[in-house]
Amino acid sequence: MATLGLLSPEFPSSTLEANLNAMAAAGATGVQLDLVNAVGDTFPENLTDTQIAAIKDGFAANRLVLSALSGTYNMIDPDPVKRAKGAQALDRLIALAPKLGTRVVTLCTGSRDPDDMWRRHEASDSPEAWQDLLVTTRQAVRTAEDHGIFLGVETEVGNSINTVRKARRLLDEVGSPSLKIIMDGANIFQKGELPRMREKLDEAFELLGADIVLAHAKDLDRDGEAGHVPAGLGRLDYPYYLKKMQESGYQGSIILHALKPEQAVDRLAFVSNAAPPGYLKSR
Repeated sequence: MATLGLLSPEFPSSTLEANLNAMAAAGATGVQLDLVNAVGDTFPENLTDTQIAAIKDGFAANRLVLSALSGTYNMIDPDPVKRAKGAQALDRLIALAPKLGTRVVTLCTGSRDPDDMWRRHEASDSPEAWQDLLVTTRQAVRTAEDHGIFLGVETEVGNSINTVRKARRLLDEVGSPSLKIIMDGANIFQKGELPRMREKLDEAFELLGADIVLAHAKDLDRDGEAGHVPAGLGRLDYPYYLKKMQESGYQGSIILHALKPEQAVDRLAFVSNAAPPGYLKSR
């Protein structure tokens, strides 16, 4: 059975304890954790044994699973110095992941936009950007293989990997079992494709369903953009999305995001009610 979770930065708190308490109280089972909520930095230089123990104890006390660590930096940053610095920081985070008790680190395949790694830029589709992405992905994969970690790539219309076919191509060209997919049904639709929603969801799961290591649940309210509204408040066919998720055999965490803390209880209930009977495990 799959479980439902939340994204830690969407529950801003002065301490990790308060952050985890809030997500547990909302009904989450899993958490995609950005270490900024634990130690003030997504990519810390190091974590002491005391810090690691505090994080693990906080999860245990709240009966939460650390579903994934957020490791997003701009993997095709137009500035090669920034790109190299980001790659080094990601390597550090991957090495920390097993110490914290997770096997999943999330990626951002990036944008050629110099200011926003999520913003669409025409140069993101260039052959040069693709080669840069292969270099940074292969470096991360080597580190992931050394530490027994899975890396999650997400299709995102503002990023280099902006279609499910490009995601499939990246997995095939890198050719490592450590590189997997974050499935997000609200992020796969190019402009003009919403009228063919079920067809596009079928394609996404046909190409990527066997490689899902983490799933996201949010919604989209307009054509040609990534989802940025809470699950159930947009146009995604949630019963069909979750049906495809079940058919794919995915049994991990489905992380809700793009929501405010006060929306979490209601949106978790929506996703639970939209899922096929018996697919989701309650907290």
